[in-house]
Amino acid sequence: MKILSLTYLGNIQYFSKLIQGDCIIDPHENYVKQSFRNRCEIMTADGVKSLSIQTVKGSNSKKNSLMETEIDYSKRWQSQHWKAISSSYKSSPYFEYYVDALEPIYKEKYETLYEFNSRLLEVVLRLIGSSVKPIYSDSYVDVAEGDEDWRGVISPKVREVKPDVEFKAVEYWQVFSERHPFAPNLSILDLLFCEGPNSLQIIKDSTL
Repeated sequence: MKILSLTYLGNIQYFSKLIQGDCIIDPHENYVKQSFRNRCEIMTADGVKSLSIQTVKGSNSKKNSLMETEIDYSKRWQSQHWKAISSSYKSSPYFEYYVDALEPIYKEKYETLYEFNSRLLEVVLRLIGSSVKPIYSDSYVDVAEGDEDWRGVISPKVREVKPDVEFKAVEYWQVFSERHPFAPNLSILDLLFCEGPNSLQIIKDSTL
């Protein structure tokens, strides 16, 4: 069984694990700031940019799980994130097909990271055409023999990244390709807006 964190618009490697099945998502693990639990990476005119969800001060305590981590709306991060996403991908081939499913989520107030991330995950899986239904643990998942623990090692921090012999990013057209070289393994949004209905097959092709 593969054990995954609940990420904010996870990258292609994350989805390559999830769509294989035999996965469980653990929202009861300790919340770790500056991780993909509250961060995603998109392509912009200036290159790859990280978008980070603001959390309530004190929610970064290691005693808090993702389910207990509250979102801070005082800094208007939702409108900032959506502005960055729309300005970066409005010229992509499939932005107009998916904008109506995604934009409303950035206008609704979710109390916790768990609620926000799980809602986005549900919508994205539907948009890429996957039949996978996420399974969430009822408590912290202890690793058993034969399990693959990917919590925290699918990470924006290079020193924490775990080698993955089962994943190799497949190159596809990206916005601003005339300015920047191909950036592998960005947020699923990058693939979705650029490749649309081909997204699921590209994820599968990235799985060795």
